[in-house]
Amino acid sequence: MIYTKTGDKGTTSLASGQRVAKTDARIETYGTADELNSFVGLLKAECEYHDTKKQLNYIQNKLFNLGAFLSEAPGEWITAADGHILEGYIDAMQLQVPPQRAFVLPAGNRFMAISHVCRSITRRLERKMVALAPEPDEQMQASLIFVNRLSDYFFVLARWIGVNCDISDDFWVK
Repeated sequence: MIYTKTGDKGTTSLASGQRVAKTDARIETYGTADELNSFVGLLKAECEYHDTKKQLNYIQNKLFNLGAFLSEAPGEWITAADGHILEGYIDAMQLQVPPQRAFVLPAGNRFMAISHVCRSITRRLERKMVALAPEPDEQMQASLIFVNRLSDYFFVLARWIGVNCDISDDFWVK
């Protein structure tokens, strides 16, 4: 059955079994990871590039891992290697985009715009994670690095799509 009725009074369970308010900072944080994952799914639905779809699938799985970690499920969910994998994706795309001359406005075609939405949600997730653990342990530190690289990934992805679709960056004009 999909409904359990255990959350009808505004509480939910962490993976550890502890019940907390649905407004708890930890729930807000992994809820943001879930929101981001949904937008990554939308981004993937818009994607016409096989290798990029594979990257987005990898990211979705890692976001589920991040949610498990944030819900206090035991185990190692995000590692330093995950951040390095994102760096590899970023480096490969950056070889194909022109140098950035100014701040880029979140614009372009639908795929680019969704990538920018993913970037901004990722930044919000990062802020919530920092607030949750101002003195991060090793697992949180690896997760923070992954999320920081992820926002860079979405930014570069939007620019890379622009190059591949012959859409120029829109730059901020003061």
